[in-house]
Amino acid sequence: MKHLKTFLSLTLIICISACNKEDISVDDNFDPGTNEYVNDWIYTNLSNYYYWEEDLPARSITDANPEDFFYSQLSTQDRFSWIQPNFIELLNSLQGVNTEAGYEFILFNDPQIENGVIGQITYIKEGSPAATVEGIKRGDLFYQINGSSLNINNYRSLLGEISEPHSLTFKRYSSETETFTEIGQKNFTTAEVAEKPIYLDTVYEINNKRIGYLVYNLFSTGEKADDDSYPYLQNMDAVFSTFKGKGIQHLILDLRYNSGGAETATINLASLIGAGITQNDVFIKRDYNDLYENFLIENYGEESLLRYFTNKAENIGSSLVDPELIVLTSGSTASASELLVNGLLPYMNVFMIGDTTVGKNVGSASIYEDDDPDNTYGMQPIITKSFNSKNQSDYSQGFYPDIAIRDFGLDKKELGDKNELLLNLAISYITGDGINTRTLLNQHNYANRRKLSSSQELKRSYGIYNIELEELLKDD
Repeated sequence: MKHLKTFLSLTLIICISACNKEDISVDDNFDPGTNEYVNDWIYTNLSNYYYWEEDLPARSITDANPEDFFYSQLSTQDRFSWIQPNFIELLNSLQGVNTEAGYEFILFNDPQIENGVIGQITYIKEGSPAATVEGIKRGDLFYQINGSSLNINNYRSLLGEISEPHSLTFKRYSSETETFTEIGQKNFTTAEVAEKPIYLDTVYEINNKRIGYLVYNLFSTGEKADDDSYPYLQNMDAVFSTFKGKGIQHLILDLRYNSGGAETATINLASLIGAGITQNDVFIKRDYNDLYENFLIENYGEESLLRYFTNKAENIGSSLVDPELIVLTSGSTASASELLVNGLLPYMNVFMIGDTTVGKNVGSASIYEDDDPDNTYGMQPIITKSFNSKNQSDYSQGFYPDIAIRDFGLDKKELGDKNELLLNLAISYITGDGINTRTLLNQHNYANRRKLSSSQELKRSYGIYNIELEELLKDD
C-alpha cells in the first residue's frame, strides 16, 4: 500500500484536470514556508476532497494565518472540520494519544452556588498519571483548579491550565448520608497518554441470562505491526472470542464516552456483532463531492463507494436473542459510534438507553505532507456522508434513545457495577424486570443540572469518523 501522500498527489493531478472551479492551481510558486504556500495547499486539497466543495469561495490565496484561512473557506453546513499546525499531533490524537493527566470529566452548572460550575470524573485511564493519584474515583466532584473556584465566567480559562501539572480540589457525595465529604486538593502531573480503547469487558449471569458488557471508549486500531495486524483490533477479537466461548445471549455496548475514531475499527466491531452478515453484505455507503466521486467511480468502479462487513470467526450475532444489541449512549456519543449503530440497523435491532447522541453522519480524512519541512500542518476536512445498506442517513440530529435518561446524578457507581444507573437499566430491560426511571434517578440523587462541556469535547479529535484515503489505491 502506498503512502497517503502518494495517493493524494495522484488524485490531485486527475481531479484538477476535471475541475470546473476556475483558477484552481498549484503552480503559483509561493515561497516555501510562507502562509501563502500553506494556504495554497489547503485550498487545493479542499477543492479536491471537501464534501461541500461547491460552497468553497472563489480561489484567493492570502498570507492569512493558515488556521484562519482554513476556517474561512468552510461551508456553513460544516460543524466538524479542523486543522492544526502539527500533523503528528493530529495523527496521535486520532489514536487516542494526548498530553494530559488521564482523567475524563463532565462540567455542569452547580445549582448550590450562584454562577457556580462543578466537574465530575467519568473515568480514569489505565496507565495514566491520574491512575497513580490515590483517593479519587469515578463520580468525584471537583470545584477548583489550581486553587481557583470554577464559575461560569472563568471555567474556560481555568480548563486551559490542566494540560500542564495542576491541582484539583474534590468532594464526594454519599447517597447513604445525603451529604458531601471534602476530599481535598489532589496534584496531577501530565504525560503523553495512549488510551486503551477497551476500558472494560465482562460477562454477567443474571436470571439464567448470560450478558456480555463492553465499555468501549475509542474506535482505534493502534499502530500497524510488521505483519499488517492492528493490536487494538486483535484485542477486540479476543474479547468477542471470550464472549462467544461463554455463550452470551445479550450484549450491552457502552458507548457513553466514545466520540468516534477510525472507520477500520468500526467495521471490525460491527463484523463481530452483526447478525447473519457476511463479507458480501454492505456495512456503509459513502457519498462524496461530485468531482471526487466521479474520479473514484471512473478509476475504481462503484465498489469504491461501499464498505463491507468482514468474516469474523468470533462473531456473536447468531447467538444474540432477537437478535438485538443494547447500546448505552450520552450526549458525547458521536460519529463512528453512530456509524456503527446506523450500519447495524438493517441487520438487527439496536435498543438504546441514555441521552440523544451528537448527530454526526459525515466523515473526514487526515491530509498532510510528511516530508515537507515547510508545511507541518495537518487538516481533517469532512469528505464524505455515510449511509447504511438501506440508504439511511437520517441521524444528523442524533439518535434518540428508546429509554431516554441523562446520567447527571451525583452518585455515580463504578463502570461495571450492576447498580450503576445505565447498566442497571439495561440489565432490567434484558431480564424483564420493571423499569421505573424516576425511582432510579432518585436513588442516584439525580440533580437538575445542565451540562456545560466535557473533557472529550475539548479535544480536537472529538466526534471523529476517520477515513483512510490510501485504502483505495491498489498495490503495484
